[in-house]
Amino acid sequence: MTTSQADPIETMVRARTIVVVGASSNPRRASNDVAKYLVEAGYTVYLVNPTETEILGRPVYASLRDLPEPVDIVDIFRRAEDVPPVVEDAIAAGAKCVWMQLAIVNEAAAARAAEAGLAVVMDRCTKIEHQRWLAVRGR
Repeated sequence: MTTSQADPIETMVRARTIVVVGASSNPRRASNDVAKYLVEAGYTVYLVNPTETEILGRPVYASLRDLPEPVDIVDIFRRAEDVPPVVEDAIAAGAKCVWMQLAIVNEAAAARAAEAGLAVVMDRCTKIEHQRWLAVRGR
């Protein structure tokens, strides 16, 4: 059974705040590149990684539950098997959407998020979808 997914472009259009879970200070990592892109695109971006303190000149939070405000999108850069606790934290933190990056699919976690009323996107990249949205708008 495949969990129903939110339209990625519509999700990006509505979002103002995004948290990157699994953010890395290593500029070669996709999570670093995407976080940088989202900041430059004008989103309010929070970063979560319990082993980092600062990335891209921004403070890093140990958990979603530590964020100063609820966010629109929880952008997950973790292995599929590590997604369920992130979804639970997203629900507890009042997020609107869980977004599993490219090649990350966890149907059970997606179903749990959907049951809690969150939009779900899996196996898609926020950077790519944002660029697609800009292309559709003719920018």
